[in-house]
Amino acid sequence: MRAPLLIALAFFLTSCNPPPKPVATIEPVKPHDESRRFPTANLVDSAVVDKQLLGKPFMPGGTLAHYKKGKTEYEMFVAKLPTATDAALILPDWRKALTDSKLIPSFGGYFGRDADRPVFVFSKGPWIAGIVGLTEKDADPQARALAAKLD
Repeated sequence: MRAPLLIALAFFLTSCNPPPKPVATIEPVKPHDESRRFPTANLVDSAVVDKQLLGKPFMPGGTLAHYKKGKTEYEMFVAKLPTATDAALILPDWRKALTDSKLIPSFGGYFGRDADRPVFVFSKGPWIAGIVGLTEKDADPQARALAAKLD
């Protein structure tokens, strides 16, 4: 007699618990088209990349612009993060990803090579931005023009 009573009591107690809540999946926020931030001289086109800008797993989505001046082709990229700290925390990942990376003190960013292409990357406030495909000397004025358009 006690066993069925204990089983009934156990069933009753477990049935009183609320059902488990489903685990909410948070969709990453799609990046905005930030094409307006790029200098227009020599601009060919731009595209929004949903995630892993430039194929880097540490990069969020952002906007990538393609440029051509004569035979020289290069790209600029921007991605906006929630805070300036978030943007700055991506820079060490870039330093590790770049071959022969060196600090550029005037920008607080890095210049190096990625897949045998030169890359100049920096943060400004909540933005992480950069130039791909230009020498350090040629990337500097382009990066300054880009940085001027980041609020």
